[in-house]
Amino acid sequence: APLRTMSYVKVATCNLNQWAMDFEGNLERIKASIAEAKAADCTFRTGPELEITGYGCEDSFLEPDTFAHAWESLGQILASDLTDGILCDIGMPVLHRNVSYNCRVILLDRKVLGVRPKICLANDGNYREMRFFTPWYINPALAGLGEMQEYYLPRVIREITGQVKVPIGIFAIAAADTALGFESCEELFTPLAPHIALSLDGVEIIANGSGSHHQLRKLQTRIDLVRGATDKAGGVYLYANQKGCDGGRLYFDGCAMVWVNGALVAQGSQFDGLDEVEVVVATVSLSDVRAKRANFSSRSFQAASSPSIARIEIDFHLTHRSQLAIAPSLPFQPKLHTPMEEIALGPSGWLWDYLRRSGQRGYFLPLSGGADSSSTATLVAIMCKRVVHELSHGPERSRERVLQDVRNITKRPEYTPTDARDLCSKLFVTCYMASEYSGPETR
Repeated sequence: APLRTMSYVKVATCNLNQWAMDFEGNLERIKASIAEAKAADCTFRTGPELEITGYGCEDSFLEPDTFAHAWESLGQILASDLTDGILCDIGMPVLHRNVSYNCRVILLDRKVLGVRPKICLANDGNYREMRFFTPWYINPALAGLGEMQEYYLPRVIREITGQVKVPIGIFAIAAADTALGFESCEELFTPLAPHIALSLDGVEIIANGSGSHHQLRKLQTRIDLVRGATDKAGGVYLYANQKGCDGGRLYFDGCAMVWVNGALVAQGSQFDGLDEVEVVVATVSLSDVRAKRANFSSRSFQAASSPSIARIEIDFHLTHRSQLAIAPSLPFQPKLHTPMEEIALGPSGWLWDYLRRSGQRGYFLPLSGGADSSSTATLVAIMCKRVVHELSHGPERSRERVLQDVRNITKRPEYTPTDARDLCSKLFVTCYMASEYSGPETR
């Protein structure tokens, strides 16, 4: 049918291995992800939370220079042709009227379309976002998700785009053939998540840029939330995340995903591989979304009286130009690691990232013979196995990066490990440190 053949959209989300305050490296990884999305003929790309600065900048978010350098990085993206023909959703901090916000900045064709601040901040467990940022205020007396304000762009952006100001607030992008909206990490976990109001107001694609760290079995919770959101309300949902250690105690466990109407159609890795950029692409059918929603009478009744969300209109089509040349991605069951695999892969990935970016020569471990030190030694061995496996099985970009990291760590410019044992002997040193409770078996 004509309606169906004009409903396919190619979208991209990603896992990025960012590093706190590494503006140059973070920018290169963002650029690579956009370039890969364009090469796959996608018309929309989303990325992790605070991807320009890295999530774990901590008190550096209290410094004005952090915001200035973030805009400089964004300016380099805008000054290139990367955003030509692709809508891009970038995560970065923004200072508006002397208030710091955790934001999504939306780009298209070398222009800034708008700034979307985070409504609900994570402030429990390992998260302290309210130390650095302020939640975007929405007047509960008004319907919808609040009024828009004007954000005056910094000079570095004005000189590139010729723009002076753009909208800031909670909005949807109204393209010529669909509407897109945005959530940010913690908002998905809240009882009154923004995707509810967005979907009732006809937004068909929702992107979530996250900075979600690894916690045993936490991925199952994220999957359940996205599945429930898209199964109940219908729609396309893109989830992006950081992957790796970005300089602190946390390990971000990736697993970028694309869901349609409660079904998973694309999934990135949670731990597998050591590539710093992993782009996840899917072809989604908007007609499937429209059919599901239109045939759910109770949902339609609520949507008919739903308050309107502010729109930013663009003269741009997200649907693929050659509808007959592509087909929607098929659904499949999510891949979940066992608890033991999570325990092995999460900490070993953290150890590798911390080692290669700290400038140290390796790890030194005093062995007592107990479970703690023995488990730590095992995790280092797992790390070495993963590094050697990446050198032979990873994508070319990752093989080159990992080999250079190995040579930098070992201070051997021509060194290539023959196996995991060989690598481990170059960067892992132990000693036996007995206690009064240690016996011959421990030694």
